[in-house]
Amino acid sequence: MIPSKFIRRSPVALVLAALALVAVGCGPSAKEEMAATYCPAPFSVQDAVSLTRFRAGPGRDPGDVVFEAGMGEATSDCKLGKTQMELTLRVQVAAVAGPAVGGGAVSVPYFVRVIGPSGAIVQGREFEATFKLSASRPRGASMEELTLRLPFDKLADVAAYRIAVGLKPTQEELEYNRRSR
Repeated sequence: MIPSKFIRRSPVALVLAALALVAVGCGPSAKEEMAATYCPAPFSVQDAVSLTRFRAGPGRDPGDVVFEAGMGEATSDCKLGKTQMELTLRVQVAAVAGPAVGGGAVSVPYFVRVIGPSGAIVQGREFEATFKLSASRPRGASMEELTLRLPFDKLADVAAYRIAVGLKPTQEELEYNRRSR
């Protein structure tokens, strides 16, 4: 016969064993861990993290600023398929109205470039974050979310991808950014 002290502890031991099994089941799967390991982290292009947009015309003093924009943090999450990785990219874009802002919406152009193992751009698109800025509502921010698909033959190929993000200034705005630093 089993002593009673062991019988009373058995339900506690069973509960602890069940909790341990549940805790093991809550962790990421091997496929999720591989996706996280190989998921390319986006980086911001240095000359394209800020943008100052002036109103049309020759003036370039502070009173001619329509808006100033900045790119915040960019993050990625990945899901692994058999021949492609699906990457969810989140890009933070913010804008502040300048003295020359008019009524209506302002569009802040930005880009995403997927750079392949050879260093060449294999995917690229331009987008716009739109804000309604005014003197009474001078700030706007958004978290833009995009989905990219990265094909691969071997999983190790995905590790060579890089994701570049940035605002898309005109040539004049880019030169202004460089002079202002």
